[in-house]
Amino acid sequence: MQVHHLAKDNSVLNTFLAEIRSTEIQQDSMRFRRNIERIGEILGYELSKSLSYYSTDITTPLGTKTINVPNKNLVLASVLRAGLTLHQGLLNYFDGIENAFISAYRHHPNNDKEFEIVVEYFASPSIENKILLLADPMLATGQSLVAVYEAIKKHGMPKEIHLVSVIGSSEGVDFIKKHFPENTHLWIADIDDTLNDKGYIVPGLGDAGDLAYGVKL
Repeated sequence: MQVHHLAKDNSVLNTFLAEIRSTEIQQDSMRFRRNIERIGEILGYELSKSLSYYSTDITTPLGTKTINVPNKNLVLASVLRAGLTLHQGLLNYFDGIENAFISAYRHHPNNDKEFEIVVEYFASPSIENKILLLADPMLATGQSLVAVYEAIKKHGMPKEIHLVSVIGSSEGVDFIKKHFPENTHLWIADIDDTLNDKGYIVPGLGDAGDLAYGVKL
């Protein structure tokens, strides 16, 4: 797997990362959602450089210009619900592609820190032999992305996979490396070193879904 860790190089991305992590700024859920969306735009722009392109002739008012544009056989799949804001950021830059949505949540059968990932919903066009962009803002243990990928594979095999996340843990990155094809790309804004005993990223930012859309039951 190729890991593209964008925060290793200084850019305006750092501003948005600082704001989504800040407990003070997190009080503004609209700003939090917009910052995740902007991070998605940056990740999408960087991701676009690795795609395949073809040449097309564009007619302007004064002539014709040949321009290289990306191939359109992409499907953007996001993990509900936290992935919705990241999805929108990517969709701002890949507005012509197909869309898919899949649910995944942590189920604690014994009401303790042990959990399993439950996938219950998947709405998607065909992904067979297409380029799959799989978006999930938080890559903590990596179990959610792997469970989602196993569920998606039952509906077809993509030609290429690009995982898109905002913040991950080193442990989570190592985990998904073992379960995704070798030619998979991970596009991630920042990576933290630690998971706590509940499997949450430290320092991380908290629960991205709750911060974006309110606390769930």
